[in-house]
Amino acid sequence: MRCPACGNTDTRVIDSREAEDGTSIRRRRVCDRCEERFTTFERSESARIQVLKRDGTRQEFDRRKLASAIEKAGSKALTPDQISGLIEDLESSLRQSGLSEVPSQRIGEMVLERLAERDPLSYLRFKIVYSRTPDIDALYDELAALVRLRQEVRDRRVAEQITLPIAEPVGVAPRRRRR
Repeated sequence: MRCPACGNTDTRVIDSREAEDGTSIRRRRVCDRCEERFTTFERSESARIQVLKRDGTRQEFDRRKLASAIEKAGSKALTPDQISGLIEDLESSLRQSGLSEVPSQRIGEMVLERLAERDPLSYLRFKIVYSRTPDIDALYDELAALVRLRQEVRDRRVAEQITLPIAEPVGVAPRRRRR
């Protein structure tokens, strides 16, 4: 690993730990020449996911590009950690699917599914840009669908919290004492 301060290629690992829920390794390194300390993250590399764009071109899946798009659409309620977790979840789903090529529309849909749960305002902003909503009526329909979906989730949570009344315990006859 090249030292960021002096460019020397002789560096040593002084500490290694799991990072990002075990999906990568965080390593502390020190340069043998200038004694500069720095951190690197290593992630296992599996088959690369190709994204099939709308115009027919193919690009390698880029986490930073997706994070940038979500940040632009995201409201202030969506933290960088939440965005990173969303992308991590999305990428693991893509890898588990076993597909080596995924249409960009599918990635957009997957982002929308996750944003609908986490932050509805970010969902709506992303939807406007992603789907290139042509008119205000289509936007209104999308908003109505989102409100309906959120109400169904609330209703389901309320139904899960309703407890059934517990019957009074049946009295146990007191024991007679022997003399």
